[in-house]
Amino acid sequence: MTLTELRYIVAVARHRHFGHAAEACHVSQPTLSMGVRRLEEQLGVQLFERGHGEVRITAVGEEIVAQAQRVLDEAERIPLIAGRHADPLDGPLRLGAIYTIGPYLLPWLVPLLRERAPRMPLLIEEDYTVGLARRLRSGELDAILVALPFDEPGIDTRPLYEEPFVALLPSGHPLAECEAVSLAELAEEDLLLLGPGHCFRDQLLAACPACRERAESWAARGLEGSSLETIRHMVASGLGVTVLPCTAAGDAQGPGRVTRVRRLEGPVPQRRVALAWRSGFPRRAAIETLCTAIAEVPLSCIRKLASDN
Repeated sequence: MTLTELRYIVAVARHRHFGHAAEACHVSQPTLSMGVRRLEEQLGVQLFERGHGEVRITAVGEEIVAQAQRVLDEAERIPLIAGRHADPLDGPLRLGAIYTIGPYLLPWLVPLLRERAPRMPLLIEEDYTVGLARRLRSGELDAILVALPFDEPGIDTRPLYEEPFVALLPSGHPLAECEAVSLAELAEEDLLLLGPGHCFRDQLLAACPACRERAESWAARGLEGSSLETIRHMVASGLGVTVLPCTAAGDAQGPGRVTRVRRLEGPVPQRRVALAWRSGFPRRAAIETLCTAIAEVPLSCIRKLASDN
């Protein structure tokens, strides 16, 4: 088998289409198909199920493609080892982030990273955790920002920071007069949450089982938000109350003061944000630079809103 054939099967697994995979590999489709078939014959297993217009990866194919990606990652190390002058901070870094982290961390992170690694622009993608994990394993992304726990084979993680959750209320709401509110009190209100699939929703409902009934009731009425920003606007309009990661409440008390941020009474639920990357990813200096820059993001000044009001 050759590295070229391994690149072919990784591309087919990624695109689920032989024609698109061939375009990504800059070869003709017959060339790619022949390379994949040759590898299957050599291994004695079928990696893909071919159908009209779609390609499905087999169970053994999933394992072999994952190993092929690790081999390709290791192969990328060879130029770095051979030419010690190669700069791992020279070239784009493909970074993924879950929807409830990206909009609040990246505006601080990008300028810092431009100062420290000006030749390493970020190619940014947002997705649910499960989608980011799949794309990280397949090599489509180099690193991802997720909330722990996140346990994937062959993936390294590094905790970056913890952030407590806070309550967001309309400025005229009775609970807005309190210094802190409890989850039990919020569970009695019209509680707005993200829809299923968001890990932040799952974390909140795990911390407040009493909130689940309210959330399900509002979901049945179609009153869930697709993003934290959408929910913030719904709270500002007086439709209900919500709970946010404190980084998402940064400017909630801006012009007009139509909303109020309040601390939650203890034990305060929180989440731990981490960076994850493949264990064999060769650009370790890029990962270290990214982690260092995130450590310098002034998240503490955003969190302070929860204790000042």
